[in-house]
Amino acid sequence: MKMNNACLYDTRFFVEYFYSDDHEFVGKLKRELKSVKKRMVCALTVHEIHRINLKREGKDVAALRSNTIHGDFEVIDVDYKIAVKSAELRSMNQMPMADSVIAATAQIHECPVFSDDAHFREVQSLKTKWCKKQ
Repeated sequence: MKMNNACLYDTRFFVEYFYSDDHEFVGKLKRELKSVKKRMVCALTVHEIHRINLKREGKDVAALRSNTIHGDFEVIDVDYKIAVKSAELRSMNQMPMADSVIAATAQIHECPVFSDDAHFREVQSLKTKWCKKQ
């Protein structure tokens, strides 16, 4: 299996990973994770997935999953450089703030975003990745 250097994982990845009933697809997601040396996640993605887990599964599951993400991924905080780049992307692409922060984080860290969110495909010079379902 070829190792990729780095990838930033979006909320869509975690929603599919935790909640998909398609076991074959989840297997593809697991293989994707194993193929990446540096797995990153934006702090806003942690916020979004924690909120989703709270709503669907409760506080204990949300805490367990967020702690697992924190241990298995490098969590990238929003700093000045990301904030400025995010504002520029948001003004050019009419996208939600969280998506613009995630896109800016990926651009600054020079890696693709693992997501099938259409907002990311609209951003010039942003690479995206996704596993196709059968």
